[in-house]
Amino acid sequence: MNKKFKLFKLNLKKYLFLISAFFLLTSCYNKESNKIFLGGQIINPSSNYLRLYKNNTSIDCLILDSNNSFKKTFSNLNPGIYKIEHIPEYQIIFLENNDSIWFRVNASDFKKSIVFSGKGSSKNNFLTNMETNIDNENIFLASKYSLESDLFSKLIDSLVIVKKNEWKTMDSLNNLSQSAQKITMASYVYPYATIRERYALLRGSNWNSKKDSLYFNYRKFLNFEETDLAFYDPYIDYVLNFLNEKSLDSSSYFFKNKKETQFNIKRLKTLENAIFGRELKNNLARAIAYDEILNFDNHTQHESFLQFYFAINTNTKYLAEVLSLHNDIKMMNSGSLLPEIYLQNSKFDTINSKDVFNNKPSIIYFWSQSQMNHYKKTLTIIDSLKIKKPNYRFIGISIQPLNKIALQVNEMLGQDNDDQYSIINFENASKKWIITYLNKAIIMEPNGEIKNGFSNIFDPKFLNQL
Repeated sequence: MNKKFKLFKLNLKKYLFLISAFFLLTSCYNKESNKIFLGGQIINPSSNYLRLYKNNTSIDCLILDSNNSFKKTFSNLNPGIYKIEHIPEYQIIFLENNDSIWFRVNASDFKKSIVFSGKGSSKNNFLTNMETNIDNENIFLASKYSLESDLFSKLIDSLVIVKKNEWKTMDSLNNLSQSAQKITMASYVYPYATIRERYALLRGSNWNSKKDSLYFNYRKFLNFEETDLAFYDPYIDYVLNFLNEKSLDSSSYFFKNKKETQFNIKRLKTLENAIFGRELKNNLARAIAYDEILNFDNHTQHESFLQFYFAINTNTKYLAEVLSLHNDIKMMNSGSLLPEIYLQNSKFDTINSKDVFNNKPSIIYFWSQSQMNHYKKTLTIIDSLKIKKPNYRFIGISIQPLNKIALQVNEMLGQDNDDQYSIINFENASKKWIITYLNKAIIMEPNGEIKNGFSNIFDPKFLNQL
């Protein structure tokens, strides 16, 4: 909460990279073409590929070469919002005809390190900078939710003005297309609208009808039928929070209600009446369905939720996704055998996960080489549990492939590398083991059966589950 707000700055290395990449791109780019060139380099990659998504659908798998780079010219891409995914990270990117974009990113610090160069890079650097800056501001704003509504509104208005002026400068220097203007403006308009909605959710019933009557005036300037933003995260986040607020009874507490299946059903009903664009409605319903299905405590009630979801959703692909997730969760229930996946051990050998267990009760915990602060906090808990539960085996699994540096770090942190493994195919493993967050822990019986497939290593009551 007390972290200082930091502006995003390019360091010297990034500056030198931009110069070299510029000459690379301008030398091979045909200004007369309507094609789109996309290339990049990933430092410390977690795999040898990345995926390009459009509208929640993978449209290409891009293989990294020996320099961890790729490049490809597309002749059939429609202008719009895309997603670059290098599991477990991703980045939104906006592509238009004649763009020639190169990016460089360190997978160990994905969001903060990514930088674009070439024709079309300015709008994308603006998008990433907005995301970083607003994320940092959220730390500052967390202490301001106790303000009265008029003061909170003025604070948000002042932040919006700063971002709007930054946008005007960027737009004037780059002669953005109308579509690019809309997307880049949305990158700050909707995150701040989301913050306003979250404030309302936190207020609950604590409203003065006269004093707070003007608070929601900002909604008049927003559009709930932005079909070209139907797959843009900041916009989706806003509309979801709007639906949350509209679905919440004035006397109800949001953080309690959001865990209830009936509240998610109510969100679907609100969605049905408030949003009419089919693609947007399907995408929002999909997001609500994931919220519900991934609430493991409600698993016995998911069938009733799914009945409402079936009635609203018209996208067969989304329906298959949700049902598959529902069925995968069943496979992780207590008493089931842990689904088999392939792991890499500390000797870099590929092994079957079933061969990891050795007739001892076990705790599987997860960590990321790009989130070492989180890992250190996890190890603090694990080291404490080792003392309290010496009969347990503690198995650490990195979501990225192990390397010599990662093993050396583990040794420095006092960990036995014989109990350290890494996931080979995160896409497959995350589906089978339902790995949706790093705090996840799986508690195993000595016979290899699951005792608790959805535990949380940071849960204060975790010890009671053993």
